[in-house]
Amino acid sequence: MRGAALGACVALTFAGVAPAQQVADSSFDVTVAHPAFVNRHPIVAIDEAHRNFHTATGRYLPFANLLRNDGLRVEASTKPFSAASLRGMDVLVIANALGAGANAGTDASPPAFTDDECDAVRDWVRAGGALLLVSDHTPFGAAAQSLASRFGITFGKGFVLDSAHSFARVAGGPLAQTGTLLVFTFEAGLLGQHAILAGRDSSERVNRVLSFTGQSMTVPRDATPLLILSPTAREAMTRADLQARVNQAPVGAVQGLAMQFGRGRVVALGEAALLSAQLAGLAIGPQPRFQMGMNQPGSDDKQFALNVVRWLAGALR
Repeated sequence: MRGAALGACVALTFAGVAPAQQVADSSFDVTVAHPAFVNRHPIVAIDEAHRNFHTATGRYLPFANLLRNDGLRVEASTKPFSAASLRGMDVLVIANALGAGANAGTDASPPAFTDDECDAVRDWVRAGGALLLVSDHTPFGAAAQSLASRFGITFGKGFVLDSAHSFARVAGGPLAQTGTLLVFTFEAGLLGQHAILAGRDSSERVNRVLSFTGQSMTVPRDATPLLILSPTAREAMTRADLQARVNQAPVGAVQGLAMQFGRGRVVALGEAALLSAQLAGLAIGPQPRFQMGMNQPGSDDKQFALNVVRWLAGALR
């Protein structure tokens, strides 16, 4: 990803911000007014064993602290997936894993997981585990496709854009409309019907989710769409295609879904930043860094993050 002067026309949105320019926002409010886990404290394990771009001590630190304040125990998962390493976890979070030789700036990645690891995660979920699989735009979709396939999900593996349902202001200054900062609202028919979006009561209802590029995904039978892509959404398969505005219809109809799988649960998201609270780009003169994730004003991403993990951990039915 590459940076750009905010006083000039920004070339490629956050598919173009260097990883070193994305850091956790230490000022983000991670308090939880009414924690869901008071009498029990399920274990949420965040994967750090697969060259993950987001980890509990890095760009997902605000997310991890938010979950801790909701009464969950958050740990790092540092071993390859197996029946033994998954034992004792209640929720497994995998965010932007990468295969060997790939990095956040490449357009391709080999699988991040072995076949044995994919089978172990599938069997663990089927037996009652809960998986949050988060895989962003290229190359992350290719890296996680083998695991997604175990649950009947096909990733689009590109960059989703939709100029009809996006916002275009960065750090208080104008940004050329690129369409990759997506807005999902009930009013537009882009949020589904699910306990994750309803919350425990009306105060926890999710009405507006912002995502920051990402990829599409298909919806397996019996899965429920959460973040629905509009008919005007398109997907560019490479960074060069995105910059040149070469795109095609998305492979999948959604950017987020929830499903029962055997006795377990799965939430899959095609965009990772919406669960983060990051500062992106460079502060230039009076222009501050861009708030990317739960810290972006005007979104319900913080409540969405809480509701996703609450549903996976059994606090929402």
